[in-house]
Amino acid sequence: MTEREKMLAGQLYDASDSDLKSERLSTRQKIMAFNQELDRSKRSEMLKSWLGSTGEYIMMEPNFVCDYGSNIHVGENFYANFNQTFLDVCEIRIGDNAMIGPNCQLLTPLHPLDAEERIAGLEYGAPITIGDNVWLGGGVTILPGVTLGDNVVVGAGSVVTKSFGNNVAIAGNPARVIKQL
Repeated sequence: MTEREKMLAGQLYDASDSDLKSERLSTRQKIMAFNQELDRSKRSEMLKSWLGSTGEYIMMEPNFVCDYGSNIHVGENFYANFNQTFLDVCEIRIGDNAMIGPNCQLLTPLHPLDAEERIAGLEYGAPITIGDNVWLGGGVTILPGVTLGDNVVVGAGSVVTKSFGNNVAIAGNPARVIKQL
């Protein structure tokens, strides 16, 4: 397996692999161009050509950072407010009609607890899956391996450490169900 294949499979991989480093450098150039673009429609077109897949309507405000972009898949009618961080060493999949508040983080990378492995530059990850009609309030952090069902609302500032099913409002650190919807 290549280091990229290991990465996407959630296995330990060498983040300093030359192909991965090259891909991240190319992504940094896309990030710079995206974050400097004032025209909303041009930013949307940039995302459509850069991300793994998108719906027809996608809108994201600057600033946006990610590792690769190609591992991010968003559905139709996607909106993300200012200052998004989507670290996509594993896939991030977001359904239709998603609204993401400002300053959110979707984090797929994990680092070994073993110091020697960590120091050697090995890392791994776990995918994030978010259903349809989800609203993430401002400052939400979604940790690796989390799946959120359809019609989920996540309160501002929440840290989502585990998965939740459909039709719930969750909030807190760690996030917990506060209301059935």
